[in-house]
Amino acid sequence: MRKAKNIFANIDKISILFYLLLICFGWISIYASQYNDDISFSIDLTSRYGKQFLFIVIACFVAFLTLIIDWKFYYSLSYLFYISILLLLIIVLFKGNIVGGSSSWFELGAFKFQPSEFAKFTTGLALAKYYNNIHFKKISFLAKTKAYGIIILPFLLIILQNDLGTALVFTAFALVLYREGLSGNILIFGIGLAVLFIFTLLIEKILLIGILAGIIIVLILLTRRKKKEIMILVSIFILCVSFVLSVNYIFNNILASHQRTRINVLLGKEIDPQGAGYNLIQSKIAIGSGGFSGKGFLNGTQTRFDFVPEQSTDFIFCTIGEEWGFLGSLLFMILYLGLLLRILFLAERQRSNFSRIYGYSVATILFIHFVINIGMTIGLVPVIGIPLPFISYGGSSLVGFTILLFIFLNLDSYRLQILR
Repeated sequence: MRKAKNIFANIDKISILFYLLLICFGWISIYASQYNDDISFSIDLTSRYGKQFLFIVIACFVAFLTLIIDWKFYYSLSYLFYISILLLLIIVLFKGNIVGGSSSWFELGAFKFQPSEFAKFTTGLALAKYYNNIHFKKISFLAKTKAYGIIILPFLLIILQNDLGTALVFTAFALVLYREGLSGNILIFGIGLAVLFIFTLLIEKILLIGILAGIIIVLILLTRRKKKEIMILVSIFILCVSFVLSVNYIFNNILASHQRTRINVLLGKEIDPQGAGYNLIQSKIAIGSGGFSGKGFLNGTQTRFDFVPEQSTDFIFCTIGEEWGFLGSLLFMILYLGLLLRILFLAERQRSNFSRIYGYSVATILFIHFVINIGMTIGLVPVIGIPLPFISYGGSSLVGFTILLFIFLNLDSYRLQILR
């Protein structure tokens, strides 16, 4: 525990200001998404905006507790936190309640708890501790595989819960490893496979394989027939062809039916205005109707008449876009990006690998949530159901992201003492 007189001495006030502004922005948006003429401006704890107010109070208390604890507590118990969450992720597969098609919730009366929201910061802590005393570029392949395992284990357990959206967030840790020395070629290859997956769904496999063969032939000619480069290119071609031939199996047997439909709607292969495409259509209408300056607070027609399902959770950005327009949306995104850039700035000034790696984990997790959530509301990515941190309704989400951020602010406040 910190000494009382030094509790807030070295805490980054700018990050806390960003945090407070965002959670207030979120509460106002949730209130607007639930508003109708029968609602008076009061704290009704039976409503979502009332419950969110309670969650904010709890989150602020948790933030305070997170800050006053000595940094050694988080470092020494990193693996214990990680293992505990893994056990909860396993237990929830058998004992959890199904919410929105995902068996990822514990429910005790009115209290609901989603372990996957807390797996994000525990995975970040475990990865940071693992790399604290080693350098990514200088360790063996086996040691790197252990690091990949730290990320893949919660990813797979969350996939088994049928929560693809939350699982995809764990790809953010690839950016952390890139900062620590992971080859950029691996990131490019991963992005390439994602693009190849999309193209395989859009065009005939034979044509796509022919295009890949043509690209490889051109690259081989450019290598001036060097044997090593030719072998690498041929291996890449074989791997890509194998992936193309396996896409149908992945698409039809691993993805859930609603996920397949959402991808097909996004790619224009299906039109389902009353089903899977309904959320996206109404979301675009709501955001587009806001125009340049918005309709004004509590004046959004799409919002007030509940045209957009899940508007207080996954589609909360629709409320911002409709009521505050382009200017308000831009201001919100600047505010959010300001927090992300501040975290990166703080991460780079850390003296220890542990603090820096955890800081980058925080920034990349928030960034992936930010990009995917806003992307799905405007039709750039499939609707996969992940919250907008600090903005969307939900207690587990808000508390989980609060702990994620404030552990790092705690570590940053000790940066002059944590040397390795």
